[in-house]
Amino acid sequence: MSTRALCLPILVLSLLAGVRAQAAPEAAVLPSRTTPEAARPAQVTGIVYLDANRNGRRDGGERGLAGVKVSNGREVAITDAQGRYGLPGGTRMTVFVIKPPAYAVPRGADGLPRFWQHVFPGGSPTLRYGGIPAGSVPDSLDFGLLPASRQARDAALKMLVFGDPQPKTRTDVDYYERDIVAPLVGRHDARLGLSVGDIVSDDLDLYPHMNRVTARLGVPWLHVAGNHDLDFDARSDEDSLLTFRRVYGPDTYAWEEPQASFIVLDDVVYRPDARPSYVGGLREGQFDFLRAYLATLPRDRRVVIAAHIPFFDPVPGVESFRRADRERLFTLLREHTQVLLISAHTHNQRHYWHGADTGWHGAQPLHEYNVGATCGAFWSGVKDEQGIPDATMSDGTPNGHAWLTIQPDGQYALRYHVARAPAGQTIGLHAPKVLRQGAYPAYGVYANVYMGEADTKVEYRVDGGEWKPMRRVLRPDPALLAENMADDSAAALRGYDRSPEADVSTHLWRGALPTDLAIGEHRVDVRAFDRWQGEQSASIRYRLEQAAE
Repeated sequence: MSTRALCLPILVLSLLAGVRAQAAPEAAVLPSRTTPEAARPAQVTGIVYLDANRNGRRDGGERGLAGVKVSNGREVAITDAQGRYGLPGGTRMTVFVIKPPAYAVPRGADGLPRFWQHVFPGGSPTLRYGGIPAGSVPDSLDFGLLPASRQARDAALKMLVFGDPQPKTRTDVDYYERDIVAPLVGRHDARLGLSVGDIVSDDLDLYPHMNRVTARLGVPWLHVAGNHDLDFDARSDEDSLLTFRRVYGPDTYAWEEPQASFIVLDDVVYRPDARPSYVGGLREGQFDFLRAYLATLPRDRRVVIAAHIPFFDPVPGVESFRRADRERLFTLLREHTQVLLISAHTHNQRHYWHGADTGWHGAQPLHEYNVGATCGAFWSGVKDEQGIPDATMSDGTPNGHAWLTIQPDGQYALRYHVARAPAGQTIGLHAPKVLRQGAYPAYGVYANVYMGEADTKVEYRVDGGEWKPMRRVLRPDPALLAENMADDSAAALRGYDRSPEADVSTHLWRGALPTDLAIGEHRVDVRAFDRWQGEQSASIRYRLEQAAE
């Protein structure tokens, strides 16, 4: 069920402490395809089974699977020994299986994982991009699962993380394909993928084109809803993701791998009659789902929560995510010892560590990775020789994608990969090309450490000399400022959309350049010590010249 919808009264049979879950009774009354909506029974029932021959339907001899979780986005049911489940019924809901660690789900013709079924016998309201059409409801909502590979169960999980692909047009879809996806096809070892919202930029007709491209990566792909994925002609928050749900299934759901449990949350609360027209937050049904689902997990299991709008407020003093909702979420998560938050939306990149000031009261600070955008600054900037825009974000981070690796014990590592760049390009450097020998040393080299944090150790040296510390500075990246100046002074447009105005970067360091060296070229080496990837390095050169007054 959409977590935006009101829930019908339910019958609760507690199978786990604190879990609102129930199995299908022996004599459950099943809905008929011809039953009027108003007379539909109060339960939806079905069977989760092992699809041994992979034909997408349950055949004789294919056994039901016990202990599998099924949900409508609010309640969680757990299958009995025969694979049966029961959930509160309704006429506008999406029922989904929570993929268990030891199994896989089939993929549809579009390459997307199919782990859900809509229950919309009367269809949705008429919307520009279609919403969810009316359709008959099977007497039994069954889900077939496939066995997962042995390697997937025993090895570390490597996954690709894309923030904000956000194409406005088919031209942008082409950039996405050539800049992000094509360089990965046949060259990656990921087993799962995640797009953290804004799959498109308002034109929902682009979904099939994006799905065709993403499917080339050949792995199950999870999608988070973003503020540019809304049906903006919807008259309520409840109806604002109906087209997204038609394509991608539930907007709030869970997915389990041996190494971690993933929870995807729609945290874009649509307010059609307000300005701004959305705010970050959660709804009552989502809290019900979180409460029920988290109760099924061991407290020490790795939990990864993915949502589009950050849980922190990027602009101090401006509440972009409702504080009361964040505090309720953090209360539910408090006893879980391995939690990672992943968000996007800002078209910047940063790490945020939640504490008491944001309502987190766990034993250790809570890490949120706000991943940089795959589209960077909305596919803007000067095009290169391949006709692809520069797309550097306003904090100086190039567009690209992230990697998340989770070990069997739940420990994780992150790294960021710049689009079409060689591995290891993790630092952007800027320095003057030439300085006067003997000038006052007021000029510096700047290092934009794309995955840098406030406590990251960054050092530099000149001509192989002694390593010296660089100082973290909160200011715009001068390399992007130079691009802004080039756009300002150009007599003609340099690209379709110019690069964004440089904004303060949270991961920028500075070191003073000496001017008392010999005339000629000098090499500057910079190294940063990444929390997960260890020492990272980059180099740049500047020149000293004599000058007459």
